[in-house]
Amino acid sequence: MKKLMLHADWTVSAAKVSPDAPADLGTRTIPAVVPGCIHTDLRAAGLIDDPYYGENETKVQWIGRTDWRYRCAFSADAALLQHDRVELVCEGLDTVARVELNGKLLGETFNMRHPHRFDVRDALRAGENELVVTFRSALAHAEEMEKRLGVLPHTGHGSNPPVPHNCIRKTACDFGWDWGPVMVTCGIWRPIYVQAYDTARIASVRPLVRSADKRRAALEVLVDLDRAAASELTLTATLTGPDGRKFERRTAVPADRASASIRFDVPRPRLWWPVGHGDHPLYHLSVKLAGGKSRDRFACRVGLRTTELDTRPDKAGSRFVLTVNGKEIFCKGANWIPDDCFYPARTDAARLRRRLDQAIRANMNILRVWGGGLYESDAFYDLCDEMGLMVWQDFNFACAAYAEEEPLRGQVIAEARYNVVRLSRHPSLVLWNGCNENILGYFHWGPAGNTWKDVIGTRTWGLGYYLDLLPGIVSELDGTRPFWPGSPYSGSMDISPNDGNHGNRHVWNVWFGGHYHNYYKNPSRFCSEFGFQAPPTWATLDACIPPDQRRENSPAMLVHQKCPSGYENIRKCMAEDFPAVEAFDDWHYLAQMFQARALKAGVSFYRSLQPFCMGTIYWQLNDCWPVTSWAAIDGGERLKPLWYASRKFFADRVLIFQPTDGEIALLANNDSDRRWTGTLTLRRLNFAGQTLAVRKLKLNVPPRTNKRLLKLPKAFHAEDAAGEMLVAQAGTVRETWFFTADKNLAYPAPRFGAKLARRGRIHRLTVTAETLLRDLCLFVDRLDADAEANDQIVTLLPGESFTFEFRSARKLSAEQLTAPPVMQCANRFGRK
Repeated sequence: MKKLMLHADWTVSAAKVSPDAPADLGTRTIPAVVPGCIHTDLRAAGLIDDPYYGENETKVQWIGRTDWRYRCAFSADAALLQHDRVELVCEGLDTVARVELNGKLLGETFNMRHPHRFDVRDALRAGENELVVTFRSALAHAEEMEKRLGVLPHTGHGSNPPVPHNCIRKTACDFGWDWGPVMVTCGIWRPIYVQAYDTARIASVRPLVRSADKRRAALEVLVDLDRAAASELTLTATLTGPDGRKFERRTAVPADRASASIRFDVPRPRLWWPVGHGDHPLYHLSVKLAGGKSRDRFACRVGLRTTELDTRPDKAGSRFVLTVNGKEIFCKGANWIPDDCFYPARTDAARLRRRLDQAIRANMNILRVWGGGLYESDAFYDLCDEMGLMVWQDFNFACAAYAEEEPLRGQVIAEARYNVVRLSRHPSLVLWNGCNENILGYFHWGPAGNTWKDVIGTRTWGLGYYLDLLPGIVSELDGTRPFWPGSPYSGSMDISPNDGNHGNRHVWNVWFGGHYHNYYKNPSRFCSEFGFQAPPTWATLDACIPPDQRRENSPAMLVHQKCPSGYENIRKCMAEDFPAVEAFDDWHYLAQMFQARALKAGVSFYRSLQPFCMGTIYWQLNDCWPVTSWAAIDGGERLKPLWYASRKFFADRVLIFQPTDGEIALLANNDSDRRWTGTLTLRRLNFAGQTLAVRKLKLNVPPRTNKRLLKLPKAFHAEDAAGEMLVAQAGTVRETWFFTADKNLAYPAPRFGAKLARRGRIHRLTVTAETLLRDLCLFVDRLDADAEANDQIVTLLPGESFTFEFRSARKLSAEQLTAPPVMQCANRFGRK
């Protein structure tokens, strides 16, 4: 086996220039990075400004309307041509490409989501060669395919121009979404190389866990071969456990066969568990191929575990419960989108590790890889395996109806088969999901009182993919993971896909239509999308918005807000809690607080419904660029207050004040394997810190359960709603409740002492409250863009202290750190 990597000496030039492109573009040839994309190449050459700054997005749209030609010269050794088979392997071409070697057309591609292999024996020369890959405008191709396939509904683009993303097998959000810009990329986005081999090569390896418990695990390793010659072959598989135990199996592959199965029976296995439920050990698997002139090998890591989806009917409707190793898991997490518009240039393994570590530190145990984005890189799933982070994987269909005819059908089959095979080895992947909101759209979306169903009529629209094709591929090639047709989906085409008593649900009527208290009216068996917007952190906003445009509806701020009603929704909902504010700094703080409070209300409500509800995955963990959005981590990789709130409301043990039917209940949720015992103290206080009522309870909450402790006794009802609060505390776990909106609260003017200690770059600012301080935040990124506080949204009672800690190369003073808007608290926004 020989591999000649082709990642050096590439150039790119315009092959067909968009009318609004720079005048001299057709004469320019610039260096290109492979793997990479056209936008980062143009940026490196100085031909475009930063697309993320100001209004620059609008100035680079010609890139997606231009055809681009990538070219490289390389030398091939004569010995390479002596092998039985010589192929050009393109692991990822984005998207509509014409591939030529030494002037000979090798083929054309129309799908960025799976590799393409071309026989180059007749085109490759010993010595110098020229490889040319010409990319047609993906926009032009999508529009052409829409004319060929017929117009089918598509949505999701927000304030961006609508594009038929359902007519091309390319990342849908490249064409813009209601949180993402229009950055229509192209390029050689995954490795490209010449591969030469004799007799046969290993085409794929699928290690499938057929069963696993603490006594024994059955692992079947399915190996597929590409043959260049008929010869008997030998496969040797070695499984090495985390404790060093080795298991070896060998099997012969007859000359007329191109596949084999190798089985391991592992006694006393180390089972893989999701984070929070146990360790996540990985076994090392190696597979070697020999025989004839063939020499090839494959290596990966596997985890021994089983996963199922329990959708049995019950008295309320039907369940939606993920189980791992037979144990029910309450899912706590967020939706994942591409982490930058320009992949892979800006989404390497180090960046992915940072982002996934942030998810773990926010006490998440699952991420849903959303269907309008990517099948992520191998590094992403490898990291999730290591960290114990479960993955719900959407197939790449989102917010549209999709034709089931050729040529789209064949492209869908190829990408689905490839990615099921590629990802089947990952223990972190626990669920395949057919689509995002397409079944919902069919029944409930449409123009002027019509639904998609009315518009589509008798044409195909993707249902055959979700109910037949995709589950068939999963069953054939995987068979060890559950498949679910859509998100949301009730489990039956006869029940509304967003029914709260069946299947999984998306709750967007709160963001688009009311206050976050409306979450309490939207019970769900499993809520896989819901969210609320806020602007990015100040340092990220500072890097992308010109100083003279820092106001809600400035041209640059509107470019960085893709939901048409976004700022209106934020302002309207904030008005229910807070008094009107004019200063942009105040709006920025309150919008971020409102987002954190909204998601806390939603998540806490769904946790309070356990076991009726067994999962909450909010929208969304991350951003692909700097934007006002639903994300907890902004496009500059910085943590918004929502992230800090997530760490608290996703903690293993939480106390929850839950308003129901005009009353308030106190609940304890114990998402750990240990019984939660101790003493809980419930107090009603005035804002001066005086105790008006107190009650102590013995806590005894079994593992992995939710327990209603009490309905508030009359002594804990507010006599002065504007000046009182509730505090429940059990050990280090605390929860507070305020009886009315901030704008009605008679907050004291915030008073506190502050003491700063510095040791090298480490700053520790200890704040001691002289009055109640609600939702105290230290936005140190306003002084140092690289600094990040250890916590935000801290509520202190009079006499209590908290120490903010952060690293900064700057010597900051207590005066700088405690002055608004660097330090903010909700006390400033109460009753006037």
